[in-house]
Amino acid sequence: MARVVVFDETGGPDVLRIVDEPTADPAAGEVRVRIEAFGVNPLDAMTRAGTAPLPPRLPHARIGCEGTGVVDAVGPDVEGLQAGDPVLITAVPDMATGGTYAEYTVAPASRVIPRPAGLTATAAAALWVSYSTAYGALIEKAGMRPADHVLITAASGTVGLAAIQIANQIGAIPLAVTRDSAKEEALLEAGAAAVIAGDRDDLVETTRRLTGGAGADIVLDSVMGPGMDETAHAARPVGGTLVTVGWLDPRPAPYPAVPITMHRYMSFEHVLDSAASRRIAAFLGAGLRTGALRPTIDRVFAFDDVVEAHRYLDKGQDGPGKIVVAV
Repeated sequence: MARVVVFDETGGPDVLRIVDEPTADPAAGEVRVRIEAFGVNPLDAMTRAGTAPLPPRLPHARIGCEGTGVVDAVGPDVEGLQAGDPVLITAVPDMATGGTYAEYTVAPASRVIPRPAGLTATAAAALWVSYSTAYGALIEKAGMRPADHVLITAASGTVGLAAIQIANQIGAIPLAVTRDSAKEEALLEAGAAAVIAGDRDDLVETTRRLTGGAGADIVLDSVMGPGMDETAHAARPVGGTLVTVGWLDPRPAPYPAVPITMHRYMSFEHVLDSAASRRIAAFLGAGLRTGALRPTIDRVFAFDDVVEAHRYLDKGQDGPGKIVVAV
């Protein structure tokens, strides 16, 4: 038997509960992973609350879209993985049945990659979703290049911090956007070339000034909502690109009245592609080895405190970085 987090109805953090379930055996092409840590993501909270794009299948739905641990058992027809290998789970095909909030989970071997050497389990749990999202949106989708000015909204969030580091890794210029000027020092320390604060600066005017009047080459928007039109106007009007990667503001977002290229990016667009996952893993591995990429952790909770972890996410975190649960 193993402990698993499930919920029978949507709602606040208190709908989550820990139960004992039989440990499943891996089928052909699958591996069983003993989970050591998992990240708590906004998608998890939206799934729990019933506001995610795909509604959970109730009752007894599992939860969790990323995790790290050690291969515990290998099914038939699996090559390149064996028991004892430390791994990252890159995608969960069905969170409701294979969510990572558990002591053990079974996953397709094609959705598991080796954990980067020297990375602790808690640091690894803060890596994949945030960094693969930022990489996929900026490099695979927007084609970010050295010297590009990249405007990053919600910059103190996990995807925003990853985007700052990834931009620096290839020689682009990250411009961090935050609502609170009190976060400026932390964002500069995180690698931002400059910080634009909503309580102090005009977004479009300041972006133009920082880019010599041209506007941002790429805008990475995790917020959307009614403010997306202003965000789009901060982009370079000819040749600029806006990539949306989240919806922190659930209100309707107007279609921007500016002639820029727009992309809606979902991380599963690339992590379900084995070739793209290999590119992501190679890029992140190189950044970790050189120190350009440094997963940021806000707080680590114990498995028994998973409800508290969700309460902490819902109320708004105290610091930047990923919320991690150690199993």
